[in-house]
Amino acid sequence: MKHIVEISVNRIKVHAFHGCHPQERVVGGEFYVTISAQVEVAASAWRDDQLEGTADYSRFVSIAQREMSKPSNLLEHVAARIASAVLDECPLVMEVSVAIEKENPPFGVFCQGVSVKIVQKR
Repeated sequence: MKHIVEISVNRIKVHAFHGCHPQERVVGGEFYVTISAQVEVAASAWRDDQLEGTADYSRFVSIAQREMSKPSNLLEHVAARIASAVLDECPLVMEVSVAIEKENPPFGVFCQGVSVKIVQKR
């Protein structure tokens, strides 16, 4: 019997230096990363309570922190790197969704933020 589980880590807060404007690379800004993954959970997890049979969501956090620490012009680029890394490093993940929110982008007007979301499948 297969068990498909959605595992999500919501709004990991990271101070990072992404953007096309020079000031964004100097002062940085607050970002929130949400990673949701469809995981084919092995019997060892759902029956025997063993972490090895599922995706360790602390790994998602480590991947997000690592990739967010590499400055990029585009959030699309960062989101794609995170999604690819989750698929590469977490073999039980069948599909991953990565959303990145940028708080207070430099538009010169009040804005709650901007976001991008990418979905990648194995």
